[in-house]
Amino acid sequence: MGCLFWGPVGTGKSYVAGCIANNLLKREVTVKMTNFNTIIDDIFPLADKTEYINALASYQLLIIDDLGVERNSEYALGIIFSVIDRRIRSGRPLIITTNLPLKEIKSETMLDKRRIYDRILEMCTPMYVGGTSKREVIASMKMEKAKTLLNTNREEECE
Repeated sequence: MGCLFWGPVGTGKSYVAGCIANNLLKREVTVKMTNFNTIIDDIFPLADKTEYINALASYQLLIIDDLGVERNSEYALGIIFSVIDRRIRSGRPLIITTNLPLKEIKSETMLDKRRIYDRILEMCTPMYVGGTSKREVIASMKMEKAKTLLNTNREEECE
């Protein structure tokens, strides 16, 4: 069984997946966390793409971060399909994070993407990760700290 963590940007989907990975790594479970842009870049120059895809399938857990941000070329979609399909055939779990709305995933009309998404939904239970963007909150806190520091420095210069 796998998980599909979906929801708005910055809500902690990748963080949750990373926590799962770290916990399993402490137990000596083999985990690979990557994204499709990295996979596509890594695989492009290789003569034997199947060996690379099989290596991804060999991890006890594979985590694919940010599904949907990769290129939509025929080549990229072919690689994505191969990775997902091979992972399903391995019988090992998969975690995917995405900002794509579940409704969009379920109603995709492009055949290549529909084939990918159908396999993902077969293997992964969708789990919504909502809330406000953690990055916005962190950025706001940093801004307040910077304002405080700048105001403090100005007062010291004036004396």
